[in-house]
Amino acid sequence: MAFSPLFYFFTLFTLAINSSNAQVSVIESQTKRQVSKFDNSTKYIYLTFDDGPLLGTSNCIDICTHQQAQATFFEVGLHQERAAFGKGLYERIIQNQSLFALGNHSYSHANNKYLYYYHHPDMAFHDFLKSKSTLKLENNIVRLPGNNAWNTTVLKKSSSLVTPLVHKLDSASFNVIGWDVEWRFNKKGFPIGSPQKMANRVDAAFASNHTSTKNHLVILMHDHMFRSPGDSLKLANLIGLLKTNPNYAFRKITQYPGLINGGR
Repeated sequence: MAFSPLFYFFTLFTLAINSSNAQVSVIESQTKRQVSKFDNSTKYIYLTFDDGPLLGTSNCIDICTHQQAQATFFEVGLHQERAAFGKGLYERIIQNQSLFALGNHSYSHANNKYLYYYHHPDMAFHDFLKSKSTLKLENNIVRLPGNNAWNTTVLKKSSSLVTPLVHKLDSASFNVIGWDVEWRFNKKGFPIGSPQKMANRVDAAFASNHTSTKNHLVILMHDHMFRSPGDSLKLANLIGLLKTNPNYAFRKITQYPGLINGGR
């Protein structure tokens, strides 16, 4: 029995549509499974530290270990590579994978020339690839230097400045992770505000549902903020205050819901 060319075209078109729908269904199913791993009555906190390894990284590791608080270190490839000091801190993080995760914070940190960096997205993309190789990362989780952007299966937020780079990262299945609350520092690099004020900000963000994902809150801090004993104590106090709430739980960013390919 002979079939017309129109029949073949219609058949191929139908198969393509069904295949596309199947792929969407798989992605939606994977996302639902990721979200279902979380208890709806629990508020999840992601402690994240940027720019290490630096002076202060060791204190962050010690405090989180003592408090048994899971945390994520977004490291700069150059900082890890240029000295034995950085490599030693890097090893301490990756050797405790039950407590810590390592994220990609670029190789150069844009050399702190952010406009030039983001106006050259091809260069910036390869900077992240170099960092992934340097840090020997098994995950595809990055944070942009000096910019709060998101790219997961369900979160797409970026300014026009960084969108070209985010699209390139997305095409290579990278997750871009931003933050919900930042503990800022002054010109000397010391934390601004008390641990209690930071804890209050976390409480308020959860209460008002002012987080990128409901019941999940990412805190941005920088390793160098906690290089002195007094400021290290502030970090310990913040974690202690958050732990007093029975509804709060600490998680690594590799456990954040909706990651592309589960973060791999």
